Amino acid sequence: MATKDFDRFEALAEQVPDEIITHTLVSDVTLASGATLALLTLDNGLDHSKPTTLGPGTLIEFGRELNRQHERAAAGQIQALAVTGKPYFLVAGADLTTVKTLKKSASGALMADLGHAAYDLLADLGVPTFAFINGVALGGGLEVALAANYRTVSSGANGLGLPEAFIGLVPGWGGVYRLPRLIGPEAATTVMIENPLNNNRSLAGPAAYKLGIADALFEPADFLEQSLAWADTVLSGAEVARPNAVDPAADPAVAERWDAAVAKGRAFVEAKTAGAAPAPGKVLDVFEAGKTISQGESARLECAALVELMQTPQFHDTVYSFLDLVQKRAKRPAGAPDRKLARPVTKIGVVGAGLMAGQFALLFARLLKVPVVITDIDQGRVDKGLSYIHGEVDKLLAKKRISADAANRTKALVTGSVSKESFADADLVIEAVFEELQVKKQVFAEVEAVVSPECILATNTSSLSVTEMAADLLHPERVVGFHFFNPVAAMPLIEIVRAPKTDDAILATAFAVAKDLRKTAVLVKDAAAFVVNRVLLRLMGEVSNAFDDGTPAEIADNALRPMGLPMSPFTLLAMVGVPVAQHVTESLHEAFGDRFRVSANQQALIDHGVKSLWVQHDDGTRSIPDSTLELLSFGSTPSTSEELLVRTQEALAEEIGLMLDEGVVAGPEDIDLCMILGAGWPMHLGGITPYLDRVGASERIRGARFHAE
Repeated sequence: MATKDFDRFEALAEQVPDEIITHTLVSDVTLASGATLALLTLDNGLDHSKPTTLGPGTLIEFGRELNRQHERAAAGQIQALAVTGKPYFLVAGADLTTVKTLKKSASGALMADLGHAAYDLLADLGVPTFAFINGVALGGGLEVALAANYRTVSSGANGLGLPEAFIGLVPGWGGVYRLPRLIGPEAATTVMIENPLNNNRSLAGPAAYKLGIADALFEPADFLEQSLAWADTVLSGAEVARPNAVDPAADPAVAERWDAAVAKGRAFVEAKTAGAAPAPGKVLDVFEAGKTISQGESARLECAALVELMQTPQFHDTVYSFLDLVQKRAKRPAGAPDRKLARPVTKIGVVGAGLMAGQFALLFARLLKVPVVITDIDQGRVDKGLSYIHGEVDKLLAKKRISADAANRTKALVTGSVSKESFADADLVIEAVFEELQVKKQVFAEVEAVVSPECILATNTSSLSVTEMAADLLHPERVVGFHFFNPVAAMPLIEIVRAPKTDDAILATAFAVAKDLRKTAVLVKDAAAFVVNRVLLRLMGEVSNAFDDGTPAEIADNALRPMGLPMSPFTLLAMVGVPVAQHVTESLHEAFGDRFRVSANQQALIDHGVKSLWVQHDDGTRSIPDSTLELLSFGSTPSTSEELLVRTQEALAEEIGLMLDEGVVAGPEDIDLCMILGAGWPMHLGGITPYLDRVGASERIRGARFHAE
């Protein structure tokens, strides 16, 4: 392959003058065999908190260096080339800030072409090329590795994947073509479709090696040395086995597997997004076509898909969700006090030994690595709670997510007691008891009697007044809401609730603890159900009301499918639990009146122990049993799907507008962030407030958009 002309891309780089360049640093390594390997290290010169990314300036420099190495290879000066990254990163993918800047379709096409120009050189340099995946390799970062002829990966590497379907794009630099040929079409569907649409999952090094993405796996301590030595064996003729590699053009059975994988991917996308997000479908279109076309033809399809998707509202909404909210606003919580005010937390108490309490205790012990004591009213409950925690630790150990030493340390950190006197030296005590105001007030009174004046009292209430909980205490300023979402370990959001008297130092400590727990904290005002539950219950309430008023269950439950929500309202109701949803609705009804109607039908389900409306049948269909229908009563004013969708959109616009007027959060961005991280609101919808702007509900109800156009 001849060298490439990268001068023609200079105008593209000029459009992004603030790009943080990931430089290509070159050093020659003499291998044991005497061969010379050119080692290219991608490094932006910043510490590990600033990931290396790919913008036009970066790719131009990378491409020009590959041109130079191509000439050296032709002259016999090098016998191999390898690409690796700075500590913890190969490359974290394309710079989304850059991509967002390139608004003209011609610029998008040029950016796609630039990546292919550089990566094609790496794929056909004239000497064997290697990628040493030492850390994060996402999107264009993993495509760098896929373009190389051979790959090693560190067992300590995390964050490997092609997340473009999640971001609103397609892998645009050869990944859709190369990956299924390397690891098989089924695994490629998992990496390109299922993982991105499952909360943007990624692979760790061992998993990537097992799939066949990498040819060799080495420990992080001497990863580079081992990779270089392995590369030397390849240059000396060692055979590299790739049992998962396939060629659909040469094997009809592989072609059939290809079609089946695409079909499975399309069914998965429909179930996850109801077709509301165009990017996953485009990925599958390119993937499907790639079965019978060349690499160059696939590249043209990738470029065309990228250009089209970069102009869609869903892509720009995803960039807002992912970049502006999850990546930026989440790291600088609006209204959070100065972190310097935070107090050290060296011991934590948990009131209760049930499921939520056990999840809290395990999370605190694992991530804060401080002593945790759980209490309950009798030893049997305490022992059951400790047994649950030990069992969860054993599961982590069995899955090799923690070491044996870490498992033993975690178990040792958690103890139990039937006396709240065990909280005497705690710095923070969180209650996880029954969701009833008087019970929680009594618990706090008992705890306050034994803890130090500086000890923080935190409540995990999902809907009750934090102000009321603190009203009778000697030190109400020490009380803060610390609302986790279930499952505690997995859900990234904590709503930190400030009551009128909550002290800044208490708040600062709560934010510091949340950060140490690797959670995103959002400051919310003490108002009924705070943010996520208030919005969700308004949404679920509109659907429940329509059902109670006579709308057939299938119509009511499917009316919101155009939103592309992760689950239907009745499925969500069953997951949350009808009693929990009813309890929160009752709190909201008491606070806000008839906007939150308490359902007599849901109460009937609770009274008769019915946990879900639907019964799922073996053939995939579902129905409401006659025995359940006999418990319910219905009105005579049914709605159509279209009517219910519009009514729900307008109800959400009304409720969120009222929340902003009440000062529940600092701005609509915080409501968007809460819904994305606490309720799984789809990224491609751009947060709930941009969605309501886009469908016109904001202007119909409020007379104005939540965001400027």
